[in-house]
Amino acid sequence: MSESSAVVSSPDLVRTLRAAGCVFAEDEADLLIAAAGPTELAGMVQRRVDGEPLEYILGWAEFCGLRIGVGPGIFVPRRRTEYLVELAVGLVRADDRGACVTVLDMCCGTGAIGIAVATALASSHRVELHACDVDIAAVHCARRNIGDAGHTYLGDLFAPLPAGLRGRVDILTANVPYVPSAAISLMPPEARLYESRDALDGGADGLAVLRRLSAAAAGWLRPGGHLLVETGELQAPFAIETFVRDGLSAGTLRSAAIGATVIVGTRPLAGAR
Repeated sequence: MSESSAVVSSPDLVRTLRAAGCVFAEDEADLLIAAAGPTELAGMVQRRVDGEPLEYILGWAEFCGLRIGVGPGIFVPRRRTEYLVELAVGLVRADDRGACVTVLDMCCGTGAIGIAVATALASSHRVELHACDVDIAAVHCARRNIGDAGHTYLGDLFAPLPAGLRGRVDILTANVPYVPSAAISLMPPEARLYESRDALDGGADGLAVLRRLSAAAAGWLRPGGHLLVETGELQAPFAIETFVRDGLSAGTLRSAAIGATVIVGTRPLAGAR
C-alpha cells in the first residue's frame, strides 16, 4: 500500500505532511480534508508530498482575509504583500479626496492586491478597479476573481491600458518580479518549480521591471497619486533612487513582523517643488 493511499485520518495525514517538510502540517491537513471527498484526498495529499503548492491543490489562496482563486503557474499571493495593501488603503483614507478612487493593480497575477484594496475601501469609497498582467493565464485568473467589479487587461505594463486612464490613477500597486536572476535557483521549490519564472525574475539586480514601471508611472498617476511597489530590503535604496529620478517623491516602509519592504512614490501636486 502506498503512503498516500494509507492516509485515512487526520493524524495520519498530519504525520505524512510533516514528514514531507510541511511546516504547518496541522493547518494543511484541515484544509485538505475540508476540500476533498474521500476518494480525492489521497491524490491531493500525494500532490502536496510531491511539492506542489497547497494553493494550487486547493484552487485558492487566503489573502487579506479573502479567498483568491489561483491556478497552475500563476504567482501565489504572499502574506507579506498584505502590508502593501494596508499601506495603499491608509493612503486613500489619509488623502481624503472624495468618495471615488481609481486603483490600478499592475503585474496583477491573480488580482489579489486590487481586490483586497477595493474590498477594504468598499464601505467608504466607490472604487474604479483596473488590473493588468503580461501573462495570459494570470489575466484569465484575475478576470475570474475580479468579475464585474473591475477591468482586466493583457499586455506589457501600461501598453494595453485605455488612454482615458492616463493622469487619473489614485493608487498604482505593483508586485513586480524582483528576485535577481541568479537567485532564482535558491528559491523554495514551491516557487521556482511551479510558478511562472516571469513572475519571479527581476533581471540581473532584480530591478529591471521596477525601472520600466517607474519610468512611465508619473504619467498615469494623478497629481498627488501614489505608486506602491514591493521589493527586497537590500534593493530598496536603489529603487528609491529610481523613483526620484523619474519625478516621484519616495520613501521606504517596512514591516519587520512579516518581512515586507514597500517603496511608496508620489507624484508631486501641481506647482509643488
